[in-house]
Amino acid sequence: MPGPEQGSRTSTRVDVAIQGIRLLDAPLTRPNGAGPSADGHVLLDGVGAAIPLNPRSPYSVSGGRLLLDGADTGLGVEAVGRPRFYDLQTADGVSYEKIARLHAANVLATTVVQTCARYDESERCRFCAIEQSLEQGSTIAVKTPQQVAEVALAAVELDGVTQMVMTTGTSRGRDRGATHLARCVRAVHEVLPDLPIQVQIEPPGDLASIAELREAGARSIGIHVESLDDDVRRRWMPGKSTVSLDEYRAAWREAVRVFGHNQVSTYLLVGLGEDPDELVAGARELIDMGVYPFVVPFRPLEGTLATDVDHVAAPATADVGRVTRQVATALRVAGMAGSDQAAGCAACGACSALSCEGA
Repeated sequence: MPGPEQGSRTSTRVDVAIQGIRLLDAPLTRPNGAGPSADGHVLLDGVGAAIPLNPRSPYSVSGGRLLLDGADTGLGVEAVGRPRFYDLQTADGVSYEKIARLHAANVLATTVVQTCARYDESERCRFCAIEQSLEQGSTIAVKTPQQVAEVALAAVELDGVTQMVMTTGTSRGRDRGATHLARCVRAVHEVLPDLPIQVQIEPPGDLASIAELREAGARSIGIHVESLDDDVRRRWMPGKSTVSLDEYRAAWREAVRVFGHNQVSTYLLVGLGEDPDELVAGARELIDMGVYPFVVPFRPLEGTLATDVDHVAAPATADVGRVTRQVATALRVAGMAGSDQAAGCAACGACSALSCEGA
């Protein structure tokens, strides 16, 4: 069980994940996209963390230490440096940085299709800004398998990347984007057969797509539901909520069969209005299925409907901490740890405090 010092570290980690840091010199940032926030990538006591950059935060950094209202919290902070592969470009002049980004210290991430069929305001997930980075010119709409493989090879050779995450905007096809995702995985697997890859996708209409992603070379999969409360889903994700929870459960079961126990994960966002006790109960259901519930606080992101239109605030630190600790306890009892996943968000852990609790 975590001791008092670990519990205090978790509380601080949760609080800084919500309130952010007044960190003005973070060389590696992600200002927009699907989420979870406009963040700076740092090592917090040696562990990768994606922390919102907030000029009004009570947290600051001085001399490599995390300060709260000027007092040392006991945690060290080191900014993750700009990767060398960002300075390269493809033969046709596309910057590698527009094709894939470094997350935390050693994770390469790409959205292979930067548009989403659900991005019309009447259907859009209210916490998502997937097309904002495209509108601002910081990425390209569709990454080819060859581009993704080229950048992945450079990121491994130049910057020591050890895992990769590939996600996609939802397509209108029955596969919901899985086919192009599989092509990109296959291309990377051909040049980097030992690089663990996680894919992230909505439940495909044909569950055979899940096996195709595994056969292409993916080692783990994220099928992200964000909430298990249908009222919350309809309010926050009007388009995505048309995919029923029964479809999600069928996809998770098939994914566990194909990828294995604890190689399947799903995001659960704290702060969307779901009852915390019901959220924890839902997380336990997922754990029983062999699915890792990656618990992350909702964080306001400029360019999203939740922030720009609804003006939704971040959840209370105490609520996020309580949910995180209870879900972490259930994960430990089940013998599931994010670090045991081959690749992906749970394996990285930068956007959650579950790893601080030994999960």
